Amino acid sequence: MRRISFLSFVLIVSLAVSAQWKPAGDKIKTKWASQIDVNNVLPVYPRPIMERSEWQNLNGLWNYAVRPVGKQTPTSFDGQILVPFAIESSLSGVQKKVGKENELWYVREFSVPAKWKNNAILLHFGAVDWKTEVWVNDILVGTHTGGYTPFTFDITLALKSGQNKLTVKVWDPTNDGYQPRGKQVNKPEGIWYTSVTGIWQTVWLEPVPKQYIENLRITPDIDKNTLTVNALTNSERNNQKLVVKVMDGSRQVAIGQSINNLPVEIAMPENVKLWSPDDPFLYDLEITLFDGTTPVDKVKSYAAMRKYSTKRDSRGIVRLQLNNKDLFQFGPLDQGWWPDGLYTAPTDEALKYDIQKTKDFGFNMIRKHVKVEPARWYTHCDRLGMIVWQDMPSGDRGPGWNSRDYFKGPESMRTAESEANYRKEWKEIIDYLYSNPSVGVWVPFNEAWGQFKTKEIVEWTKQYDPSRLVNPASGGNHYPVGDILDLHNYPQPDLYLYDAQRATVLGEYGGIGLALKDHLWEPNRNWGYVQFDNSKDVTDEYVKFAEMLKPLILHGFSAAVYTQTTDVEVEVNGLMTYDRAVVKMDEPRIRKVNQEICRILDK
Repeated sequence: MRRISFLSFVLIVSLAVSAQWKPAGDKIKTKWASQIDVNNVLPVYPRPIMERSEWQNLNGLWNYAVRPVGKQTPTSFDGQILVPFAIESSLSGVQKKVGKENELWYVREFSVPAKWKNNAILLHFGAVDWKTEVWVNDILVGTHTGGYTPFTFDITLALKSGQNKLTVKVWDPTNDGYQPRGKQVNKPEGIWYTSVTGIWQTVWLEPVPKQYIENLRITPDIDKNTLTVNALTNSERNNQKLVVKVMDGSRQVAIGQSINNLPVEIAMPENVKLWSPDDPFLYDLEITLFDGTTPVDKVKSYAAMRKYSTKRDSRGIVRLQLNNKDLFQFGPLDQGWWPDGLYTAPTDEALKYDIQKTKDFGFNMIRKHVKVEPARWYTHCDRLGMIVWQDMPSGDRGPGWNSRDYFKGPESMRTAESEANYRKEWKEIIDYLYSNPSVGVWVPFNEAWGQFKTKEIVEWTKQYDPSRLVNPASGGNHYPVGDILDLHNYPQPDLYLYDAQRATVLGEYGGIGLALKDHLWEPNRNWGYVQFDNSKDVTDEYVKFAEMLKPLILHGFSAAVYTQTTDVEVEVNGLMTYDRAVVKMDEPRIRKVNQEICRILDK
């Protein structure tokens, strides 16, 4: 009998696993789809804002089954699905709809490394849409509702030696429910896109000590020249001490410590380095938790010294400021959709690509539109120097839309359950992204989609996070609350309302369409707000709108958002095609005019 080496055996098994999976369907795909290794899917560390060295990735092929709501755990399966790609996506290998009448089941086995023996074991989900129940070895370990934020269960007591069984059940009603869903619908058309059900971000294991740091809340204050680090732990014991070291490369520049579960306030050096799109400097942090004098947990993080605010200029116009200086914030509407992965970028390189191209185009800001991204997306923005306006994903019904006046009519009526869920998910999103320095503006509503109790929601948001600005309703029904009045106008810029007490911004405009053959989601059903036949005409129109915007900035606009970064499904008004294969405009020309706009308020 011929013997084979262990490495050859592993290679044979890997090739066999790969052969079981291929992208489903015949839609266009990005170049990164072909780079996916089913044995090593999205292998990068998923939470860089709070990093430990030990972790285990559970992405890859899982068994799946779609069963009617209320059925018991399936004993047979429909096939295999590639996690973390939603079941409706091509990269899942399935491309199947689920609907409110069904539940999606996932099952896989895993083992815990022997060297983790004396630790607690955490099971992390980056995001699952929408209602999730999780069992380990048939023991219920936790439940979660919400489609956009990470959640974690301590599974230590459910584990056994050897192989462990992980079972996940997901229910998602898409637009038949009240939950935040962004642009997902059961029947996609126009500006509404394919539904996303189930696991769509990395699933991973992490060993932690019995006492450990659960979360970080990092707050810079450039006026006081301090950095405050609040480390939330799993224990309320008062004999814990927290030590935070601030590093500039390999050099320690500051240190602070606290006891009794208090935040650490650190005096920063006099020659502190500020973060900006032109110079996105980040300090590294080393955060150690002590039990008495014994170090029990240590995480790595990073922070930026920066400040978002508003101030009236010499002409009486309220301006957006970064680090106490006027800055015109200009960027694209970025929806974060992928033709192959839907909500999920095929690789980390792909995830970073859109941000880097936005930077290359000369923008300094991104409006993340009715979607929340994986943690690594925000870290890429932190590192590349891209200000983020973060929308709350829309959901439920809204009131009538009156975007050209201060609205006096009634707001939409949500059920108590719907309202409570909105508040829960909005708080979780703010908690999730609080420490990322690139996030500068919270946007709780868009165009009256699910808009309700605007004044109350905005005031709560300002109180909960006073370090950022709040844009109450981008293009929606306007109330004199928050920091910003946000207008939408298509296709050209127009300053049709103005607020002397808040910053006035153009939250959406543009939408210049160009359909490019061989790069279309559907060949015959495409639209933009205006459409052209070639790159030169599209670029000319873009530059014309940019020149129209310049005098409106001097007369009152403090930011603008162009629609949009890429084509999305049948929308063809992107700066790039949906597959990211073609930049549709003359890049040097748009970069030049974009840079002029970003610098227009420089003194």
